[in-house]
Amino acid sequence: MAKIGIICSRVRVEEKLLIAALEERNADYERVDPRDLHIDLAGDQLSEYDAAIVRCLSHTRAYYVTRWLASKDVPAISPHETVHVCGDKLLTSAALQEAGVPNPRTKLALTPEAALEAIEEMGYPVVLKPLFGSWGRLLARVNDRDAAEAILEHKQTLGGYQHSVVYIQEYVEKPQRDIRSFVVGDETICAIYRTSPHWITNTARGGVATNCPVTPEIAELSCAAAKCVGGGFVAIDLFEAPDGRLLVNEVNHTPEFRNSIDTTGVDIPAKVVEYALEVAAMKSGR
Repeated sequence: MAKIGIICSRVRVEEKLLIAALEERNADYERVDPRDLHIDLAGDQLSEYDAAIVRCLSHTRAYYVTRWLASKDVPAISPHETVHVCGDKLLTSAALQEAGVPNPRTKLALTPEAALEAIEEMGYPVVLKPLFGSWGRLLARVNDRDAAEAILEHKQTLGGYQHSVVYIQEYVEKPQRDIRSFVVGDETICAIYRTSPHWITNTARGGVATNCPVTPEIAELSCAAAKCVGGGFVAIDLFEAPDGRLLVNEVNHTPEFRNSIDTTGVDIPAKVVEYALEVAAMKSGR
């Protein structure tokens, strides 16, 4: 029987559901707390697993754990490449652009002066985002030059790597909602609308989840986005543009899904575990 590692520090609702799905299938699994790991670079820690479901809240832990797993030829869900790309919004946007996946127009600036010039060339409003982070935190819709100058001055004063790189994205006028789809392997398994009167529609910020039918367009675009960042189990955030196009905004490599199971009627943890067992079986040759 293939052996699965589930790597997480905090056991949230999502991790409890994944563990329950493993137990329902009588899977051979172990939970690994990354806070307890001390990896010898000449050692073989974690190599006993045929696959690992990585659910680290810390991007840094996920980054280095998946890198180690890759060195031991242990498939991770999601793999190191996905964690690497999705952990940085600029790398995600670049991967989408290079793969020809439609996404909002994005600019990068490395000084406040260049950022202000880029913003004014793009035209107000724009959205400024941190390169790292989730749950809709530290996003800013910039409506005019005064606001742009103030935010850029704050970023320069705060200092640090994250604030020295300015990620600028066009503001997409959404219909008070966006779409979050879930991709497992090469299948778009379900999707939700996240609706809010606020321009930030994340459920962590009060957005209301309802079922979104997975159309062929949503399925194809979501799978294309997942593939270009490295695959695994990811959530895709899609915008419905005023001209009718769907745009991929972001890709999340450790998605929360507790509120999407009843909403969509899809057993998301079961799908993830089935995929992990398939990957593990291929690795173990069973």
